[in-house]
Amino acid sequence: MDTTKRKGTISVTITYICWGLLTVFWNLLAEVNSAYVLAQRVVWSMIFMFGHLAVTGRMGDIRKIFHDKKTVFCCMVSGVLVCINWGVYIFAINSGHVLDASLGYFLEPIFVTAIGVFFFHERMSRLEQMTALFSLIGVGYLIGVYRMVPVMAMVIGLSFAFYGAVKKSVHLDAGLSLFAETLFVTPIALLFCIYSEMNGNGSLGVLHGMQFLLFPIAGAITSVPLLLFNRGVRMIPYYLTGILMYVNPTIQFLMELFYFHEPLEVHRLIAFCFIWVGVGFTLWHNVKEMKK
Repeated sequence: MDTTKRKGTISVTITYICWGLLTVFWNLLAEVNSAYVLAQRVVWSMIFMFGHLAVTGRMGDIRKIFHDKKTVFCCMVSGVLVCINWGVYIFAINSGHVLDASLGYFLEPIFVTAIGVFFFHERMSRLEQMTALFSLIGVGYLIGVYRMVPVMAMVIGLSFAFYGAVKKSVHLDAGLSLFAETLFVTPIALLFCIYSEMNGNGSLGVLHGMQFLLFPIAGAITSVPLLLFNRGVRMIPYYLTGILMYVNPTIQFLMELFYFHEPLEVHRLIAFCFIWVGVGFTLWHNVKEMKK
């Protein structure tokens, strides 16, 4: 495995570990309307990224966002996609549908792998093909057992899969592109925050004192992992991004058991076993590559 691919793999893996652990953070805001939490997350993420550009002396680079229509369009689309992903995920966590959130991120790598192969014409090794096959069997088993299409899980998986695909088409560095996509959706988010407070559906009367600091913290813990993801996703094949994604829902699975104390169903355990066996093939492949 070359140095660039190794750095990209490390960046994306750290990102997924962070996202898996953030399940606990969003649960701290369970009493606040999920759409309002999303709007605050967007606004504070934009503010954090603006500060990041200012501190690193890159304010002059903001004009690059508007150099061509394709960049503007891609940033707007990626902004909408990541907002859909954030919103449905927060709603799932805070409405007691942690399983749907976890399943969504198990579905997402399958979508990513398909996009990488069919749209970016990337090639997979045999071991990586085995990962995709076992993962598909595991998720298919869950869908077959429950005899229903998990809508929230599908939206979570598809939105982030296409978000990553669009990001590969944006020729801006990680910090600038993340600022751009949050910038374009911030006006709508701000208007929604104002509207919610005026109608009594905001955070006033729900949060108190130091709890209001959770919103700016949300901006920071949203932006830092995304910076790592945007940096890493350009260094590795897109299908590998999807395969590494299983780190996130596996952590969520453990959080369900030991933090949220949800009962472990036999069918879920069987599905997870299929998926973990599949991930084992990829880990084996990566170890072999690193030894070359």
